[in-house]
Amino acid sequence: MAHREAPSAEPAADEPRRRRWQLEDIQVTDTGEMRRSIGGTAVGNFMEWYDFGIYSYLATTIAQVFFPSGSSAALLGTFGILAVSFAVRPLGGFVLGPLGDRIGRKRVLTFTIMTMGVATTVTGLLPGYSGNSPWGAGLSIWAAVLLLVCRMVQGFSTGGEYVGAMTYVGEHAPDRGRGMMAGFLPVGTFTGYVVGAALVTGLTAGLSEEAMLSWGWRVPFLLGAPLSLIAVYMRRRLEETPAFENLGAEEKAEGQQFRHTIVEQWPRLLVCAGLVLAFNVTSYMMNGYLPTYLKSVVQISPTPALVIITLVLLVLAVSVVFVSRLSDHIGRKPIMWAGCALLVLVSFPAFSLMHSGSGYPVVFAGALLVGIMLLCFLGTEPSTLPALFPTNVRYGAVAVAYNISVSAFGGTTPLIAEALVSGTGNVMVPAYILIVAGVIGAVAVFFTPETAKRRLPGTTPTVRTKKEARYVAKAGTVEDPGPQESGITETEPGQEE
Repeated sequence: MAHREAPSAEPAADEPRRRRWQLEDIQVTDTGEMRRSIGGTAVGNFMEWYDFGIYSYLATTIAQVFFPSGSSAALLGTFGILAVSFAVRPLGGFVLGPLGDRIGRKRVLTFTIMTMGVATTVTGLLPGYSGNSPWGAGLSIWAAVLLLVCRMVQGFSTGGEYVGAMTYVGEHAPDRGRGMMAGFLPVGTFTGYVVGAALVTGLTAGLSEEAMLSWGWRVPFLLGAPLSLIAVYMRRRLEETPAFENLGAEEKAEGQQFRHTIVEQWPRLLVCAGLVLAFNVTSYMMNGYLPTYLKSVVQISPTPALVIITLVLLVLAVSVVFVSRLSDHIGRKPIMWAGCALLVLVSFPAFSLMHSGSGYPVVFAGALLVGIMLLCFLGTEPSTLPALFPTNVRYGAVAVAYNISVSAFGGTTPLIAEALVSGTGNVMVPAYILIVAGVIGAVAVFFTPETAKRRLPGTTPTVRTKKEARYVAKAGTVEDPGPQESGITETEPGQEE
């Protein structure tokens, strides 16, 4: 259905320009569909980060299974395979993101969850380097090669997963509640980490080292099969987003997709990549490297180290939706500014606490500080990034910027941190990495437009109720608030006559 827009009234000199909308063009959110959207997308984040979490938590075990016994480079090789898999993510973003702009968000998201499930399950079936496995003789170096192939398939599919979930939820959510709705996506992320950590912790505590090396490490990966079947079922029940369905054939990027997605959007792509850098360097430092840091540098045994990380993640899982909801009221940028400031000012104290050797509570306090930095970005970026781009290129543009930044600066964080700590002997290197991320993030936040209480570019307003829709149709919406940031928003429920 084509959008019909009534002529705009001429604004007063001291007012932002307003746009009038026909009542039938204003999208009213369906509550049931919104719940299915949140569940169906969050389950994909659960799968993605469950897989990444168990790989990270089992890094020392995987190093012994897939590399020669006693090899000094085994742990670096394990993280190197993880880094190479992240190098594939831009390819997934370049293919799956624009595909989602052509054929729809739902179809691509169904493909990504199926592919992730297959890669996770097959990883648990791989023979090891030597004969220490249920399959008998090992495959020598080919075991690591097969592991790399599985991780690359995983990386390709995840190139379209999280950005697709952000896009899907963002296009369903009401303008004034987009932050809170998108905030449920990180809940899936944290839940995946927590479930993976709890499972690995239980196996580590209950099994002997020989059993873990033989078959115990496989259990979390093999559970990917039933989990992915549940996720596919949930994805297939979703409806396509109204924003995509309302795109006319002439509005889609087919035929000139590179120009529309890359050439025309390059300033916003740079901003998006900078925000993602700060977000993901912090995320992968927290979830990808800290478990190893606590074990190898702080000299905490594996089970307490995993318990500390799991407790931090539980705190973040409980808190993230509240931070996201706060961003709907005070704006996304103030919270992102706070995150950048914490990265620059608190990273060194946080790692000093962890390395002090003053007991588990102090180590937990240091890890929690890193988690709070991460919380500022997790609570805001899922609703901020899709709002940077118009509907016809939204999935593709976010996928390209997000995955290039993640592969270059996020997924490589554990490898770089481990290499620098091992090479220099300086245990504070991770803090310096976070400080640099905070500075770059601050530059990106400076150039980021405020997206709270604003409709997505290229779409009509989306509201919670018909009453709110009538108000928007009567009062008009802000088309361009301008540099004055007047505070007038596109939807102001409570002011209806």
